[in-house]
Amino acid sequence: MSLRSARSAVAGAALILLAAPAATATATADPSESVTVDPVGRIAADGTVTLSGTYRCVGNTGPVFVSSSVGRKSGDVRYGIGGTRAVCDGVEHTWKNTGRVTPDDLDHGAAHVDATLMELRRAGGLPLPRFHAAQERNITLTQG
Repeated sequence: MSLRSARSAVAGAALILLAAPAATATATADPSESVTVDPVGRIAADGTVTLSGTYRCVGNTGPVFVSSSVGRKSGDVRYGIGGTRAVCDGVEHTWKNTGRVTPDDLDHGAAHVDATLMELRRAGGLPLPRFHAAQERNITLTQG
């Protein structure tokens, strides 16, 4: 095998490997799966934010988490707020995530939340994401 054909083979294999995780990461979720965000969250004086909602999922083979982020309604900056381990048994469960932001970065009032129900599945020894459900919602952060 010439050096040129060996390089071509390696380049082709690299492209296949790079494309495979993307296909796994965007797998379609079961239509009965869902995640919701409650319309009101809390922010304490020290910057501790608490978000909550519900989720339902089925058929997992790896660990599943409900992750959430929050930001100002009109801003581009998002703050990760905790992660809750999910149980995928087809039953609706509640989730609650808590995390701290700098008190000056976020205040009570209008906010935007993203919540994602995501599984980490092993594929070739690597944990790859499988998204079960996601929701974006405008909420109100109250003091407390």
